Amino acid sequence: MSHALHHSTAAAPPTPTKDAQPRRPWSVMVLALTAQVLVVLDISVVNTAMPVIGRELGLAGGDLQWMVTAYLLLSGGGLLLGGRIADLLPRRRVFLTGLTLFTAASLGSGFASSASQLIAGRALQGAGAALMTPAALALIMTTYSGAQRARGLALWGAIGGLGVAAGVVVGGALTTWTGWQTIFWVNVPVGVVALAAAAHLLPRGSAGRLGATRFDVLGAATLVAGLATLMFTLARIESRGWASVWTLAGLVIAAAAVVAFLLVERRAPAPLIPPHTWRIASLVWSTLVMLGITGLLIGTVFLTSNVVQTTLGYSALTAGLAFLPLATALVVGTHVAAHAAAHLSGRVIAAVGLVVVAGGSLLLARVTAAASYRTDLLPGLVVVGLGSGLVFVAVSAAAMRDIPVEHAGLASGFLMTGHEVGAALGVAVLSAVATAAGPLTTPDGAAAAVAPGFITAAGIAAALAVVALLRMPATRGAAGPIHLH
Repeated sequence: MSHALHHSTAAAPPTPTKDAQPRRPWSVMVLALTAQVLVVLDISVVNTAMPVIGRELGLAGGDLQWMVTAYLLLSGGGLLLGGRIADLLPRRRVFLTGLTLFTAASLGSGFASSASQLIAGRALQGAGAALMTPAALALIMTTYSGAQRARGLALWGAIGGLGVAAGVVVGGALTTWTGWQTIFWVNVPVGVVALAAAAHLLPRGSAGRLGATRFDVLGAATLVAGLATLMFTLARIESRGWASVWTLAGLVIAAAAVVAFLLVERRAPAPLIPPHTWRIASLVWSTLVMLGITGLLIGTVFLTSNVVQTTLGYSALTAGLAFLPLATALVVGTHVAAHAAAHLSGRVIAAVGLVVVAGGSLLLARVTAAASYRTDLLPGLVVVGLGSGLVFVAVSAAAMRDIPVEHAGLASGFLMTGHEVGAALGVAVLSAVATAAGPLTTPDGAAAAVAPGFITAAGIAAALAVVALLRMPATRGAAGPIHLH
């Protein structure tokens, strides 16, 4: 590995290999983005269906929480490992394996008649996502170059944010109109068609140059243990609190596992995460910003959901539709970011987006028990969506700009781990701030509690804007504006 790869501004962008060319120019792009849609929607689509699932299956609150936790454990805990596997084995094979597992698990989850069956299905969905997601992004990186790759990365980032908001809308609509089972079954026809297309269209020569490298089993075990423990602990903070013995123990165990992983990596002949990865500043700092913006967006959806359902009394469907303006604004933000890429650096676009998110959070902090959706929630949601769209596009492109082809899978897993951890951390932090101010289960309490949560979100967004401006790469896109259509 050349010394140039150790720094965020020195490495030349990777070029696709000759054997990695698809049969049709846009086939890889469409398949990879389809996979991203399936995975990201599944992060939030379940939330609006949880009360209905609980009633119909007779599940206790703890079982319902496990339905979310099981997915996060396997997806968030396994993304880095899945990314490394995508570098060691043919990416086509890894992608097909992950997509098959995800599709089959979606089918099984819809047929679940007990808590254990549903939790097992969700866990298998998470495992499939951990394999499929980094392989999909790596395929974009290794198949395209220049403006085509920039477009793919921009769309990937846009879907990462849009899926969070759209999942709430889709989940509410499907649950109300067709039953909770369809939030899982809707993945099946899409997955089957994608599998058939991928088997026919994906290039077979899509592996990195690491096929002969020994696999770091101990490093993988300690890393997955640490990330899975962290995801489990964060997912349970809302019900247990930060000061709980179980929470503190979980954080200590997660930290110990990560320290053990780092010690193992120092002695491993073929470390799971090569040491130079930590010195690619564009990847490390962009992943941190990805973690933050995902947490802010998920946290905003969580807090606002409590207001619209508890204070305003909206149904699951109406509550889901309440986030449609946020999703629409996010799409607008992605287009603005894509066109601004020709004139502004990624760090400036991300910083501006985070300042916009901070402003939207402050608008949402005005909510009271007498709040109106149109005047008190809608403006803030639109502003947060617009800013988030700017950030997701800028961060996704910046994170992958200095990654060599042979490590595209690992880098993809790195970035998406930030996305998953951010989703769990955002809810954990903002819900903790909110519940400290009042109960989220009563109309007056929910309105009073969310204000401190949104103020905290504004502060985090402002701090991240400074980080983005100081640490993300300064180079702007060289190929002109990114056309998303």
